[in-house]
Amino acid sequence: MTVHRTRLHRPTRRVRPAARVTQHAGTTEPRPLARLLARLGSDRGDVPGWVLITLMTAGIVVALWAVASDQIVQIFENAMAPFLGGSL
Repeated sequence: MTVHRTRLHRPTRRVRPAARVTQHAGTTEPRPLARLLARLGSDRGDVPGWVLITLMTAGIVVALWAVASDQIVQIFENAMAPFLGGSL
């Protein structure tokens, strides 16, 4: 079986028309819905947020392991014993 890709790059996204601009006392500001759609449609992720979540999760695991390593090992051994015939 052979799989062929016809495109080697990301497909181009349709660009939404620019947000409608309203005039308020001589200033131009986009509508709230247009701002929301532009923000939701962007490809940017929240990298610092994910890095923070990952580091905090690793910190919690290390803290729990430092406090309760014997209990965690015992729970794991008890859980695996039925599958390994009690030889753990």
